[in-house]
Amino acid sequence: MTRQVHEVMTERPVTVEKVTSLAEAARVMRDAGIGDVLVVDEGRLRGILTDRDLVIRAMAENRDPAETTVQTVCSTEPITVNPEAGVDQAADLMRRHKLRRLPVQNDDGELVGVVTLGDLAVERDPGWALAAIAAAEPDT
Repeated sequence: MTRQVHEVMTERPVTVEKVTSLAEAARVMRDAGIGDVLVVDEGRLRGILTDRDLVIRAMAENRDPAETTVQTVCSTEPITVNPEAGVDQAADLMRRHKLRRLPVQNDDGELVGVVTLGDLAVERDPGWALAAIAAAEPDT
């Protein structure tokens, strides 16, 4: 039987409010050892900010990281998956939309986790090199 997303996802994803400065969001990512944060407004998912967004949409455009908010450069209207969905459905969504991270929302729209390529790699084959890399603690 196929496992469900809630069995492989990372619970309690790291979030920032949409009015958070890019500088603060970057510090949050650094301190958590992650490459993205989920952007929320009053607890509701509004977007995803990645380390790539910081470089391409902010630094390359000479935006002031102390004055620019995450809502200005984050990806909006993220594709999400339900925690009860099958892992294969999550992998298919990620493949079709070229995603590395997929926020997990329950039927009430509550953000309950995030599933990553690393989570799926560990699920598929824990002995695979990519799975070992994904499971390792970040080097900060």
